[in-house]
Amino acid sequence: MCGLVGLFDTRDTRPMDRGLVEAMNQRLYHRGPDGGGVHVEPGIGLGHRRLAIIDLDGGDQPLFSEDGKVAVVYNGEVYNFRELAGELRDRGYRFRTRCDTEVVLQAWREWGPNCVHRFRGMFALAIWDRDRQSVFLARDRMGIKPLYYALLDDGTLAFASELKALLPHPGVSRDLDPAAVEEYFAFGYVPDPRTILKGVRKLPPAHRLMVCRGQPVPEPEAYWDVAFAEGDSRPAEDSVAEELTEKLSEAVGMRRVADVPVGAFLSGGVDSSAVVAMLARADDEPVRTCSISFGDPRYNEAAHAARVAERYGTDHTVSEVDPSDFDLVDRLAGIYDEPFADSSAMPTYRVCEQARKRVTVALSGDGGDESFGGYRRYRWHVHEEQVRRRVPQALRGPLFGALARVYPKLNRAPRVLRAKATLESVARDSLDAYLDNMGVVPEGIRRAMFSDRMRRDLQGYHAVEVLRGHARRAPDHPLSQVQYLDMKTYLPGDILTKVDRASMAHSLEVRVPVLDHEFVEWAAALPPRYKYRQGEGKYLFKKALRPYLPDEVLYRPKMGFAVPVDRWFRGPLRDRVREALLGPDLQDTGLFDRAALERILEEHQSGKWDHGAVLWSLLMFAAFLRQLDREPVYPGAAPAAGRPRPAASQPESSP
Repeated sequence: MCGLVGLFDTRDTRPMDRGLVEAMNQRLYHRGPDGGGVHVEPGIGLGHRRLAIIDLDGGDQPLFSEDGKVAVVYNGEVYNFRELAGELRDRGYRFRTRCDTEVVLQAWREWGPNCVHRFRGMFALAIWDRDRQSVFLARDRMGIKPLYYALLDDGTLAFASELKALLPHPGVSRDLDPAAVEEYFAFGYVPDPRTILKGVRKLPPAHRLMVCRGQPVPEPEAYWDVAFAEGDSRPAEDSVAEELTEKLSEAVGMRRVADVPVGAFLSGGVDSSAVVAMLARADDEPVRTCSISFGDPRYNEAAHAARVAERYGTDHTVSEVDPSDFDLVDRLAGIYDEPFADSSAMPTYRVCEQARKRVTVALSGDGGDESFGGYRRYRWHVHEEQVRRRVPQALRGPLFGALARVYPKLNRAPRVLRAKATLESVARDSLDAYLDNMGVVPEGIRRAMFSDRMRRDLQGYHAVEVLRGHARRAPDHPLSQVQYLDMKTYLPGDILTKVDRASMAHSLEVRVPVLDHEFVEWAAALPPRYKYRQGEGKYLFKKALRPYLPDEVLYRPKMGFAVPVDRWFRGPLRDRVREALLGPDLQDTGLFDRAALERILEEHQSGKWDHGAVLWSLLMFAAFLRQLDREPVYPGAAPAAGRPRPAASQPESSP
């Protein structure tokens, strides 16, 4: 795994500042401590940090073609590189290394921008082609690897694996994007293509961008999308279950290739246990597995992980994590660059830290819930959508809205008794309801806590527009629809971002076999009834794995990596969150209404309401602002702007 940076003059061939490229590249040292390279010539500068995984002695980057006309900087793994290398040799190409980077380079020379269709893996890449006077950027289909870019006022295209590597450039504005602030507090992260900074974008998953000198910079182009099944075909269940394990085993097997130690995360959940089971069947040596445990049994899956480890004889280690590990707050802000409100980033950081002590590559089970319908919120959405599609909005809104107003609010009761929330959800538009169900700060609270100025800057923009943009291409079935939406937002924006930054902070490569794009395509083509049946998510996935995993692992309630932030804010973080909300970090931005923040804080700390997720998102936003203030600008450049302010302009439309 690696990190890349680059500067490309889209107008001319002005000299490039080598020191600036080196400064940007050094900000990614954690992604590649095994080596670094920089190439600068008029009009182009490329930098790379390397974490050596395959061909440890070769493959340093930037990697040039033999004639010096093409160069690549690349982050990721193309798992089918050996097959592609064979095909390219048959076409007359020669190889000097054994690494997949050179295969990427030669694939570009043969197929140009369509080379991405040939890659099976995770990647973010930049290719400089001297003959075409172009830079080509691309990101893998699922968004496992990140890529940021900005077109600066002087015509420079700046790009990097992480936002922090762009900030040394004096031309990168640190003004906040009001729409991104709104999206962050709605989703808990900033969905691509937006970033928290107004002038910087993320290249979306499954997109490519070809920039030619002297020509206008185009919008990124999608080169792939997942297609969900239409209708309800009924293939034989047993044969499909057998095919599922074969395809999962193949995806896991492809990700075993490395010249360094390989292991796996083992949380005790269905997905990571499935990956470990397939990995153990393929390896002669015991698989190195890693788990973390919590003192609080409500959050502790260590016993389930131990059961799987014992069954497959893995070389298993368990590290106990302090459930009050909140000293990581400021550290996480430095890792994620943008505000990031998923509190499970804390244990994820710790499990990556422990895994790196034993392996350089770890396989994870991420993606199973999105592909096979595993989230509990999918169940509620399907049931509510049945009502929405039978009762017109003109009748449904007033009727269920009125019922919701008279039903008591039972936040602490089981979901089945919280009819008020269900009635409110059914009264709403499908996408508004889904965002409220899976989001962090409900719309009513967002509007109350934003200042008048912030509301004016938003000019009526609402974060649900992110979902509306993707919903135009989503399938019609309620389950498939929200699976698709999550694959476009929550999966790359939250889950994969969380794991990429936490793992790369420790120079650990994480591979994600469940998100092999061919496996994802196969799963999407299955009828919804094979994913959700009789209240059970991942129906076929669990059935297929019954020969390999015990029922108490497959059918127990989902836990996840939750941390008790609600109790922290009434206990050890009581004063810290008050200082963050009411101190200068947030108040000086002009984004928030102080009285509203005081009210939210008092309601939570008195025990009247649970605003734990809201307070965590505010705490992490304050930590992000402090970190942004500390980010250095390249010496000799103009001084960085002071406290960032939201840019007062019309928010740009979402995809």
